Amino acid sequence: MVKLIKSTFYNEYNTKEKLCEFIKNAKQLSFGTECEKFEQNFAKWQKRKHCIFLNSGSSANLAIVQALLNEGSIKKGDNVGFSALTWSTNVMPIIQLGLNAIPIDVELNTLNVSSRMLREVIEKHSLKMLFITNLLGFCDDIDEIRKICDEKKIIFIEDNCESLGTVYKGKLLGNYGIASTFSFYVGHHMSTIEGGAVCTDDDKLATMLRLVRAHGWDRNLSQEQQLKIRNKFKVNSTFYSRYTFYNLGYNLRPTEINGLIGNLQIKYLTEIIEIRSKNFFDLSLPIYKQENKYFTIKYKHIDFLSSFAIPVICKSQKIRDELVEKCKDKIEIRPIVGGDMTRQPFFMKYMKKYADSFNDSNAKLVHDQGLYFGNNPELTSEEKKIILDVFTK
Repeated sequence: MVKLIKSTFYNEYNTKEKLCEFIKNAKQLSFGTECEKFEQNFAKWQKRKHCIFLNSGSSANLAIVQALLNEGSIKKGDNVGFSALTWSTNVMPIIQLGLNAIPIDVELNTLNVSSRMLREVIEKHSLKMLFITNLLGFCDDIDEIRKICDEKKIIFIEDNCESLGTVYKGKLLGNYGIASTFSFYVGHHMSTIEGGAVCTDDDKLATMLRLVRAHGWDRNLSQEQQLKIRNKFKVNSTFYSRYTFYNLGYNLRPTEINGLIGNLQIKYLTEIIEIRSKNFFDLSLPIYKQENKYFTIKYKHIDFLSSFAIPVICKSQKIRDELVEKCKDKIEIRPIVGGDMTRQPFFMKYMKKYADSFNDSNAKLVHDQGLYFGNNPELTSEEKKIILDVFTK
């Protein structure tokens, strides 16, 4: 079977050897210097000032929403727009933290929210924040979305967990909003087994994210930041400071194991995304030519496409069902990410009024008629042939 992902890491044997040696000799495996080194390395790669390393991409989504609440940038009861076609834990923190999750439909030819779709929602709902998902390596006119958010004073955050490395109009996706989240789970562009991050250029937000990540205390802040916050709250730094909790937080810390793997894997990241991009064009061009069976996905507006997986949106549910049967025992497939979130039980339970009003959407069509197969840097020519035989013949 052609698997979604073959290995836990790129260049797996070498990475595991170095990991074993590290574990045998490490004096500390809880958050420490390897994690901090990875934060520096990833911030540099992403061209952002700050990287806050966390234990998952889902935790990254939770942390950014909590940090903005802690700062007072948003408050409970505010409306937050989100991409209807996304993953569950992009939406769940919005609901869990007392905000209204307002679904925004996607364009069928990009699978992403466009400025047009955003404007339609803004006419009905006053948004305080937009948490967009850059789905599967693609985007729509995210530069125009940024302009609308600036104009309307909407806080703009990107979930970039599936689009690490994609470049649109000369800028990496993940660098359009005030902050962006990333996932390093197995099968994503780069793996630290479990892991995630928030990247931002905002100093104040980065400090709050580090508090949120670790119980609300200040241990992972710089000495200058620690002194500032301790003076503000009149904390005795010789005794109470290590157990003073300044704001709402969690334990979302990664380990030194995750940090070490990240530092080993980031060396391969450019190579990984270049292979994924080549795979995308090798496979998608013949498949998307089947215009009688599949909708075409638009990507020529993107400078460099860092493909997460390859989506196929069928022109009927019958075609999709036939493909699912064809792929059985041959090609591992999935729905398009988490599908239309407004149809998920959790959303209907907690945000029923928004689910009820979200009908006849592109997200619903993709949910009913879409699937994707994996794109990993270890795909062989034979495996590509198997995929093309199934999807084009």
